[in-house]
Amino acid sequence: MTAATHSTLFPQVPVSADAVLDGLDPEQREVATALAGPVCVLAGAGTGKTRAITHRIAYGVRAGILQPASVLAVTFTNRAAGEMRGRLRQLGAGGVQARTFHSAALRQLQYFWPKAVGGELPRLLERKIQLVAEAAARCRFRLDRNELRDVTSEIEWAKVTQTVPADYPAAVAKSLRDAPRDPAEIGQIYAMYEQLKRDRSVIDFEDVLLLTVGILQDRHDIAEQIRRQYQHFVVDEYQDVSPLQQRLLDLWLGDRDSLCVVGDASQTIYSFTGATPDHLLNFRTRHPSATVVKLVRDYRSTPQVVHLANGLLGQARGRAAEHRLELISQRDPGPDPAYTEYADEPAEAEGTARRIRDLIAAGVPAGEIAVLYRVNAQSEVYEQALADAGVPYQLRGAERFFERAEVREAGVALRGAARAGGNDPLLDDAGDLASQVRAVLSTKGWTTEPPAGSGAVRDRWESLASLVRLAEDFARVKPEATLGDLVAELDERAAAQHAPTVQGVTLASLHSAKGLEWDAVFLVGLTEGMMPITYAKTDEQVEEERRLLYVGVTRARLHLSLSWALSRSPGGRASRRPTRFLAGLRPGSTAPGAGRAGGAGGIERGAAGGRRKRRGPVVCRVCGKTLTDAGEMKLMRCEDCPSDMDEALYERLREWRSEQAKELGQPAYCVFTDKTLMAIAEAVPGSEGELAGISGVGGRKLERFGTDVLAICAGQEGDGGDEED
Repeated sequence: MTAATHSTLFPQVPVSADAVLDGLDPEQREVATALAGPVCVLAGAGTGKTRAITHRIAYGVRAGILQPASVLAVTFTNRAAGEMRGRLRQLGAGGVQARTFHSAALRQLQYFWPKAVGGELPRLLERKIQLVAEAAARCRFRLDRNELRDVTSEIEWAKVTQTVPADYPAAVAKSLRDAPRDPAEIGQIYAMYEQLKRDRSVIDFEDVLLLTVGILQDRHDIAEQIRRQYQHFVVDEYQDVSPLQQRLLDLWLGDRDSLCVVGDASQTIYSFTGATPDHLLNFRTRHPSATVVKLVRDYRSTPQVVHLANGLLGQARGRAAEHRLELISQRDPGPDPAYTEYADEPAEAEGTARRIRDLIAAGVPAGEIAVLYRVNAQSEVYEQALADAGVPYQLRGAERFFERAEVREAGVALRGAARAGGNDPLLDDAGDLASQVRAVLSTKGWTTEPPAGSGAVRDRWESLASLVRLAEDFARVKPEATLGDLVAELDERAAAQHAPTVQGVTLASLHSAKGLEWDAVFLVGLTEGMMPITYAKTDEQVEEERRLLYVGVTRARLHLSLSWALSRSPGGRASRRPTRFLAGLRPGSTAPGAGRAGGAGGIERGAAGGRRKRRGPVVCRVCGKTLTDAGEMKLMRCEDCPSDMDEALYERLREWRSEQAKELGQPAYCVFTDKTLMAIAEAVPGSEGELAGISGVGGRKLERFGTDVLAICAGQEGDGGDEED
């Protein structure tokens, strides 16, 4: 999620093939010029692997060695494929196909299906979970939402490992896989799901690969036609290929060896989907004449971050660990990683939010900060804490930028304004390109100030604001550019899925953070049971969890914070322990097998240097039940318990909040969130002590807004907070 800069947004296309090689280090240059025979690139995190392979393709094309249409570059996500297409376009090799395995296979399947099978290709099933639910019901099995999702994942795993329904139970036993329910039952659901697909003439995403493999195996004429078109293959993230994807790649290649693979066994974190590093680790066995290049110069992270990353892998075990790469940082020294222990999860979230706010105040852009956790369910408490701290954030996992409805609508509006030119009254008072874009997008919901709160309205505004920022950058780099030029640039970016950066702290799971990087990364919830996750039972499963933490660490360029909480809720028993993976690496701990860890060393205790008071358990003020949900804890009652909120007081507080937000030039939630206002309206505090006891009213907000809030609760009108924060 690198912030856009003028030097990288619109770079100049290299003038020659040799110019493509400029700026590459010796190992990257070796990759770029190794155009013959099989090539294996072992690339550590942050070593510029995408740079190396895109320059390799571009150099081959610009030197006349490779024909653009004869190259197929495949990777695993649409984002990565889009980035690759964007880079190739910038290097003057825009005609090269860069796609995911599924996208490439689907194009071939659509083209050859009438010839190989006849008729139209069956309809592609966008979401299989509903059909899996029907299959389970027909088998008389009742699945809750979580079980349904897990069984769907099991069916996907079975298909990419080329396991048919009848063989599923045996395959689970052989792989020591922890099935979400009885394997025989899942096998029945799987078989019924396949039957329902046949009855309704639909296929799923895994079928796209399976059917393409089937056609290429059965129809040698079609296989040869594809091989004549694609003479050269590049596979990124090769450690993540499944057996089915490897089979498809073998069929694409035939008996040729014009293949370049890139990967890092230490970043294999998707084995639950069928991915395996074995193909990468066995590459030299299968291709004895292969050129092998190792990229170990880390340009992303400081020596301090790299030292921790190397330390994590230094304790790893297993085959992947035997092939680990020792990274060498190429950056200037930075701050040491920070290790912080908190009493409970809400305290950890609040402390993280405070540190993020301090970083932003020190000049780190919000878009260059990420909070990474093991499972998505951990996000809620951090969303609330960041909102309370007035810090904008975005949840990773939404649809791709150029597929969002508001972005498509904005594109239509900009295209219409560009065609109308001087005849569009919207542009009468807009003298420059950026002003024209702001004028057009103001009709679609963009405003100079963001809307209050979070949710769909805020997400829409952030998308439009990203287009405004892109237009401003474009105008600075190309002062003579017109609105039509910008529309053309947006069209090219949409085709390449090269989206502008949305400003806001990123909240993401460790798995979804793969391939991204930020200036500052907060790794949270690092306790036994969460890292490694409870269901990681076998040695290999535990080692994959270690690799997942390694991926998280190597996302950070400069600032890295690692934290854990001793209990889940305030007042809970402090029974948790920090993850074993940091033993011997964090201050005050010893390496595994070296006895018990020593004192606290350099670990901070809470975010306030140990001054934070230990809070008692939060109980429902209606029924007395101990609360653990973040939203319920803020309201001080169970969600289902009756509310005695003073509606009139709540409305007065909302009006006051709106006025405060306007004066401060901030979103309303930066003053207080809706949940906090509800809690205040229910409690009706009569003193600072009572107000301070409400979750979401910290010392800073109490000092700034306390007098006003107490006056409103007493039936008086607030006269505004302090002018200075």
